[in-house]
Amino acid sequence: MSRRLASNVAASTSAAHARASLRAGDFEPPRWLRNPHVQSVLASSGVRRLLHGSRLAALERCASEHLLDCGQGVRLLGVHTPQQRLPRARGLVVLLHGWEGSVQSSYLLHTGSRLLAEGFDVFRLNFRDHGETHHLNAQLFHSCRIDEVVGAVRAISRKHERLPLAIAGFSLGGNFALRVALRAEAVGIPLRYALAVCPAISPADAMNAIERAPWFYEAYFLRKWRRSLARKQRAFPQPELFSAEDLRGNLREMTRAMVLRHTDFASLDAYFDGYCVAGDRLASLRVPTTILTAEDDPVIPVAQFRALQLPDCVELDIAPTGGHCGFIRDLSLRSWTEDYIAERMRQWLAQDDDRLRSE
Repeated sequence: MSRRLASNVAASTSAAHARASLRAGDFEPPRWLRNPHVQSVLASSGVRRLLHGSRLAALERCASEHLLDCGQGVRLLGVHTPQQRLPRARGLVVLLHGWEGSVQSSYLLHTGSRLLAEGFDVFRLNFRDHGETHHLNAQLFHSCRIDEVVGAVRAISRKHERLPLAIAGFSLGGNFALRVALRAEAVGIPLRYALAVCPAISPADAMNAIERAPWFYEAYFLRKWRRSLARKQRAFPQPELFSAEDLRGNLREMTRAMVLRHTDFASLDAYFDGYCVAGDRLASLRVPTTILTAEDDPVIPVAQFRALQLPDCVELDIAPTGGHCGFIRDLSLRSWTEDYIAERMRQWLAQDDDRLRSE
């Protein structure tokens, strides 16, 4: 990107961020809902889906599955829902779930439903071995498989090339969204905007944080990962994916076993470094981007965000409370991130159409 173009992007980004009415500091839940662990647990709770089933049904009613060719024989499955509210969609938003989540995760369903109601088409993408996709690819998922996610977003953009494109991700999905944005220009993805909610920044520090957090965080991830591995083993019975001893280990021990058995990385530290975006690794980002996180996130320490070296096109927004991807507003269990994401998407993706702009 030329210096002049980069300067123009930075100027327009600053102007758009200045126009944003919602800021992280605006999130003020009731005092009884400010506990970060309550916020984090409610974020993925199935109760949220039960409370708002009719609202979420619109996202599934017109949804269609798409098997994407991501290059090098890799296939990923996603779900596309076209909006019905406006004569023409404001844009297309690709949503990425967190580790061991899926296109059916509560936070993705709620966000997708809100964007659909705002006039955006929505594409929810499953990572490899997430959702019901373990049979699609022989090799295991790991967090350094960025090329296939870039390939998936490129395939999505080509199918919907007339719509302005954005990406948003949560937790590990936020980390992937940032890395997709870093690579977008080089591979011809016309990405207008990226948004990451509580993204994984330094995986090594995140592992340390999970180990220091209350026991149920590690238990939650281990339960879901072991269940996922069992599905993978049934889909590909040979060879053995993990030994019985490996599967009895804690999160760190199982991750190390996965790295040594199923990747080319020589150590756990090398693997963590492979998808780390800490320090100056986002400094070359040219896509307008917002990073939203919470001061009290028990999984991704806020110090990681404050140490980032970011270009002018990146907005870092830190709320005093919200937990990990929570931001639950009240007893309705609706997340404030829906308002936040919808507003940012309207700013960056609304097409130059008087009829749409007047909505």
